[in-house]
Amino acid sequence: MSDNNPSRPPQVDPALLRGLTQSRHSRRDLLRLMGLGAGAVGAGSLLSACGVSGQAGAGSSPTNSTAVADAAAAYWKDKKQTALVNWGNWPLYIDTAGKGNHPSINQFEQQTGIKVNYTEPIQDDASFFATIRPTLEAGQYTGYDTTVITNGQYLTDLVQLDYLIPLDQSRLTNFKKYAGGKYRNPSYDPGNKFTIPWQAGFTGLGYDPAKTGRPITSWQDLLDPKFKDKIGMLADPTELGNAGMFALGIDPKTSTVDDWKKAAAWLEKVKPNVRKFYEQDYVQALATGDIWIAHAWSGDIFQSNLSGTSLKFEIPKEGGLLWTDNFVILKGAQNPVSAMMLMDYYYQPEVAAEVAEWVNYVTPVPSAQQVVLNDAKQAKKPADAKYLKEVADSYAVFPTEQTYNEVSVGRTLKIDEIQTWNDIFNPVYQS
Repeated sequence: MSDNNPSRPPQVDPALLRGLTQSRHSRRDLLRLMGLGAGAVGAGSLLSACGVSGQAGAGSSPTNSTAVADAAAAYWKDKKQTALVNWGNWPLYIDTAGKGNHPSINQFEQQTGIKVNYTEPIQDDASFFATIRPTLEAGQYTGYDTTVITNGQYLTDLVQLDYLIPLDQSRLTNFKKYAGGKYRNPSYDPGNKFTIPWQAGFTGLGYDPAKTGRPITSWQDLLDPKFKDKIGMLADPTELGNAGMFALGIDPKTSTVDDWKKAAAWLEKVKPNVRKFYEQDYVQALATGDIWIAHAWSGDIFQSNLSGTSLKFEIPKEGGLLWTDNFVILKGAQNPVSAMMLMDYYYQPEVAAEVAEWVNYVTPVPSAQQVVLNDAKQAKKPADAKYLKEVADSYAVFPTEQTYNEVSVGRTLKIDEIQTWNDIFNPVYQS
């Protein structure tokens, strides 16, 4: 298929995009069928950015706007659409209607003629970066044209090591039309030079009010001796460091090494109350009562409650973290134009709604909310209508402006700061 008008992708019948001609399968349904429950394999539990540092090479990517624009123009001037795109994502992080059947991908293939080879190789940013780095260093094709990386240490490494292709801004028609303001020009990638969001979420505190006996509203609640051995924290230096600074009223974005040390010292005070530093199983521990309070991702708590728990999620009054998982195009991509078309396709509100209804994380397309509400009205089963209404009304999928005002993207580390950060915060959970 030729690339006659790459900036104006073909449109699909909205009824097909909304899934009105087929049964919808939510992520909740798949987890239940797998016998795992939302708490056992929450996508948010897979979305941490724990870390090893990278080392910038002599060919580090230019990051100022003019240099990146020039590099992008030179790269994209002769690129043509192909009939394939290879996409690597996190598990359970896309709409699904049976094993290997993803309606939104099927629809993209139908409208473009481009085959999507969709795989789920990412268990965490650290291990995935370690897997692809030798290939990128060798200047070879990783096998992925586009993939999804969390803002944080590894995204910084990929940019600074010149492992990402600057995006062709002329091919981001839907992004420019429909992306929410919070997802344009982020501090970790000014001007969206290398990234556009896939999904996002919040880090705060999840808790069982029946166990705590009172609302949990502050990071300082973690110091209460009443909760000794009943607190779970994330085994993640990025999450821990930002939490410690929020607790002390320090703005992570402008923090210093001395601030990091203060945050680590505060976290050490919390440790006597911590039962465990968790990776993927904290929601299950919260649901069973092993812990009463958890350092938690918003979507995990929302999904757990859909499965029958009565947990609460709170962005502490001192602030919480907004994290974003981002589409990127890896250097050496063999199908970059097709990758750009795929990325921009997911910014159509009907498509964004289809994904949001399944993954239950923050969609970067606010207008998808009305599509979800319309789907709720047209649902044939009361249970489906109730579920879709809950998704549309959820802070975990469609945050209000007030919610956004309570969170921060946290510290965007420079590549030469990563090792120092890890040296300060890794001992908190590793010792």
